[in-house]
Amino acid sequence: MPESTPESEADANSKRAVVLASGGMDSATAAYEAAADGYDLYLLHTSYGQATEDREYECARQLADEVDAADFLRVETSHLERIGGSSLTDDEVAVEDADLDSDGVPSSYVPFRNANLLAMATAYAEANDCGAVFIGAHSEDFSGYPDCRPAFFDAFQRVVDTGTKDDTDIEIRAPFAEWSKTDVAERGVELGVPYDLTWSCYREESPACGTCDACAYRLQAFQRVGVRDPIEYEERPEYVE
Repeated sequence: MPESTPESEADANSKRAVVLASGGMDSATAAYEAAADGYDLYLLHTSYGQATEDREYECARQLADEVDAADFLRVETSHLERIGGSSLTDDEVAVEDADLDSDGVPSSYVPFRNANLLAMATAYAEANDCGAVFIGAHSEDFSGYPDCRPAFFDAFQRVVDTGTKDDTDIEIRAPFAEWSKTDVAERGVELGVPYDLTWSCYREESPACGTCDACAYRLQAFQRVGVRDPIEYEERPEYVE
């Protein structure tokens, strides 16, 4: 019987992954999905002037502890705030109440944000010999945010393949790209994601407003799954159909 050989360095590196950790439920679920796939996790959190950036950072940092991340990096991306064009970064633009039937681009869209974040995550991955970058975008994101479309991630994969070293192999993973928010919540409950350590609200750091788009989609997902969302809300409207 031949002797077993140790895992090659390339194989070991391929089991490292960068996860874009916003502090929200989708990215937390993506981190647990990556861990379930056997990856060692490198969490990347960015602050770009959003109203709830302190709470989001704290949630992302706690997530890093929960998943025993190999590394946790916080990067300031204040240029997105200076560029503006979003209710998340401009105090003069109000965060809209939820409209779950709208197919337009909401005011909370930060222009080309995911390209900025994925570029940083790819750099972080290449510097640390990681084989994948995970992002928690899902289908109800791309209904309003153009940089959450599956076609965008396919295109960005080609950018990564073209713009990194010849011996670099990094896969852009958006495991929930065709899923609903409800699907994400259901999978997260199955994986044991600590949703009490996540934050989604666009307006407040405590309690969550319950009426912005992010709160509405989150509450609707938990209501459909039949699990009570563990974070505190100012109000909890019923969003189930």
